[in-house]
Amino acid sequence: MKTAFITGINGQDGSYLAEHLLSSNYKVFGLVRRHSVAENQNYRLLNKDIKTYYGDMLDEVSLYNLLEKIKPDEIYNLAGMSHVRVSFEIPVFTVKTNGLSLINLLESAIKVCPKAKIYQASSSEMFGNSIDKDNYQRLSTPMIPVSPYGCSKLLAFHMLNNYRTMYKKFYCNGILFNHESPRRGSNFVSSKIIKTAVEIKLGQKKKLELGNLDSYRDWGHSKDYVRAMHLILQYNYPRDWIVATGNSFSVRDLCREVFHQLKLNYKDHVVQNKKFIRPIELNYLKGDASEIKKKLKWKPKYTLNTMISEMINHWYEILQK
Repeated sequence: MKTAFITGINGQDGSYLAEHLLSSNYKVFGLVRRHSVAENQNYRLLNKDIKTYYGDMLDEVSLYNLLEKIKPDEIYNLAGMSHVRVSFEIPVFTVKTNGLSLINLLESAIKVCPKAKIYQASSSEMFGNSIDKDNYQRLSTPMIPVSPYGCSKLLAFHMLNNYRTMYKKFYCNGILFNHESPRRGSNFVSSKIIKTAVEIKLGQKKKLELGNLDSYRDWGHSKDYVRAMHLILQYNYPRDWIVATGNSFSVRDLCREVFHQLKLNYKDHVVQNKKFIRPIELNYLKGDASEIKKKLKWKPKYTLNTMISEMINHWYEILQK
């Protein structure tokens, strides 16, 4: 029976990953940063078999003590500051939380659980506006991020690879493209669009304010992507992977489909507001996940439309109450 330790376990990905690992006969432990509002702490953690501890990625002592106590076989680092637009407002915190904190984790792991495999949550934001000639991003695509968030993730990406080479460890980066679910926070664009559209359908709101409608993203479902995380640590040797659907849609396309499923016209309700536009825009993302599909037999179960339907039903259930 393997033991897994998940940082950021109470987030969207962490909660789904915990459930997936429990179904695969793992013992699951997680790191949770304390919130002042208890209801916000573990509301995504639905299984009583998940054991959580308070701590912080910037607190080396708490990380060291937890890893020494748990002695995990696998570590999944999903913690961090994850909102790209907000990262422009708090760049120092973003770099510390996403970049420097990984070094704390790596140093502690090497000392107290040197055989543990480590998965690092990397991001498609690391590519910035670099695109290959066939309109895909892959491991060989230049990484030139255009946000503090992307820069912080690139720092962590290279640090993990450095430790992997230096200490000959089973450490892997998963470069995940955008992924959503009913557990996605409503301040992220996908969830914001769907929640507000349902509020408009129910007569609770009239308008949806957005920034750039013509930025393109490769959207998948978090449930599919946490399966990929687990598979990455089961491969024959450590390496980095792209996790994506290989399809790209604009924010405008997303609005069109969401409002269409609600039998509304997005043009009647969506307005642009400059305050939601990033200082530097990332225009286009589409990942080449052919290697993980071929070598790890990973395949998404959700399409964009089925994911939207699930999220619409989720917000209907909440907002009708």
